[in-house]
Amino acid sequence: MSGHSKWATIHRKKGLIDAARGKVFQKLAKEIMVAAKAGSPDPNQNAALRLAVDKAKAQNMPKDNIQKAIEKASGIGDSTNYETIRYEGYGHGGVAFMVDCLTDNRNRTASQVRSVFTKAGGNLGTDGSVSYMFTRRGSIVIPSDYEEDTMMMTALDAGALDFEKEDSTYLITTEAETFTAVKDALEQAGVKEFLECELTYIPNMEVTLDEEGQEKVHKLVDALEDLDDVQDVYYNLKED
Repeated sequence: MSGHSKWATIHRKKGLIDAARGKVFQKLAKEIMVAAKAGSPDPNQNAALRLAVDKAKAQNMPKDNIQKAIEKASGIGDSTNYETIRYEGYGHGGVAFMVDCLTDNRNRTASQVRSVFTKAGGNLGTDGSVSYMFTRRGSIVIPSDYEEDTMMMTALDAGALDFEKEDSTYLITTEAETFTAVKDALEQAGVKEFLECELTYIPNMEVTLDEEGQEKVHKLVDALEDLDDVQDVYYNLKED
């Protein structure tokens, strides 16, 4: 669902076009519903919901779709209960994977994820087998239309770890704990458009593969993201 920042190489999403756009919106709606069910339907009173809504807005999800997802979560007729599951494993060349899912059928999801890994020549590991290789970080990407020094000082003063300019965007990295504070500070400084705004995982170490190996890893990522229950895929491939 992202692709604007340098983290796109480890948190790769399909372009928001045609059918892919609809699938991404479905996954974002599910995330919004889970967050709304777990707390207040008001994003200002529910940090998890606010994060899910901000993530959806950054992907240009229509406001009506966001509101419908919140309303559905609060509706009497909706009895679907989703649980969060993380699968860890290895793909081609020893590339480490973390796959975050939201599912109402744990057995179905486990079977589908395992099948995708097996077909790609990979394998699932035990809990914690690869998660130690990643660090939770906030990733914020905004257009470079805003004055650079102002944006940099605003982000760093609010607790950002790093601020970079890349092409026509500013890439801002934060600790998970300071993510909201940095985003709020940028909004107060006049930022109205976020191209990416989410908590993600970045690798502490990366695996280098040749072009053929990278292609095999990408195919596994695509196959995992095609699964309806998969929300996010993180991996530690170093790409050219």
